[in-house]
Formats: sequence, structure tokens, C-alpha cells
Amino acid sequence: MTQDAGPQGAGQEPGHEPGHEPGQGPGADEDQAQPARFSQARAAQSRALLEDYAEMIDDLIAEHGEARITDIAQRMGVTHPTATKAVGRLKREGLAVSRPYRGVFLTEDGHELAARVRARHRTVVDLLVAIGVPRAAAEIDAEGIEHHVSDATLRAFETFLDRP
Repeated sequence: MTQDAGPQGAGQEPGHEPGHEPGQGPGADEDQAQPARFSQARAAQSRALLEDYAEMIDDLIAEHGEARITDIAQRMGVTHPTATKAVGRLKREGLAVSRPYRGVFLTEDGHELAARVRARHRTVVDLLVAIGVPRAAAEIDAEGIEHHVSDATLRAFETFLDRP
């Protein structure tokens, strides 16, 4: 059985362009950078979830004096096992502790993380409102944006908003 030469030339694999080897040519740097970007995006999503849990636990502690797994799960809209797993990660990272028969509490580092996330959220909301986004929409949009803004971008937002 012979391979059809077609427009790709004799012996060429389908989809292969002559003179363009994979990993070489004009898009090669982009091809090699893409996996790193995707990996960074996944890590950022994982970190964002951790930040959301820390902020939620901080809110529950402020309201009720403690954060029970049941309350965390309910507020986050997840199952009890999912909340337990997230709290386990917070504990492994030194951001939370649990006390028998009491619930979950943030460590000093956990409180600091929650405060940074809350401040970041306020900055993003204020910027969105400043450019004309209605406050209700800005609050929702900020939840997605706040975790993915670099410190340099956040400083630029604060400068734009005339904050020290």
C-alpha cells in the first residue's frame, strides 16, 4: 500500500508542513510556554480556592466565634467531605487548626491571608465601580478577578484609585 503524496508531498505525515518541525519555527517559543502557563493557571485556581476558604472561615469566626465544617460547607455550597478536604489543606499549609468539639480556627497566617484577600477584593470592586460597573456586578466579578491579579497590577489599581 502506497502513501498518497497529495499536497503534503511524498512520505509526509498528514498535518505535517514541510520545513516546520514541531518545536521549531515561529510559534516554537509559544508552544513551549503554553504548558507552563496552564500549570500556573491551575496553581492559581487552587490557591484562589484556598483563599476563599480562609476568607469564609474568618467571616464565620467573626459571626459565630468559630467555623464548623457544616457551616463552611453550607456557605461554600459544597459537600461536607469537600469542605473537610479544603480545611485539611489549610491545616497542612499552617493556615488553620481545628479543636476537638469546637471547629476550625485560623492561625495568625490564616487571618493575615484572609485580610489580604479581603483588601484585594475591595480594591478590585472599587476599581470596577470607578470605571462604571454597577456595584452588584462588581462584587460578583471581583470574586473571579481578585485571586488572579498580580501585586504589580494591584498596585496600579490602587494608584489609579489614588490610594497610598
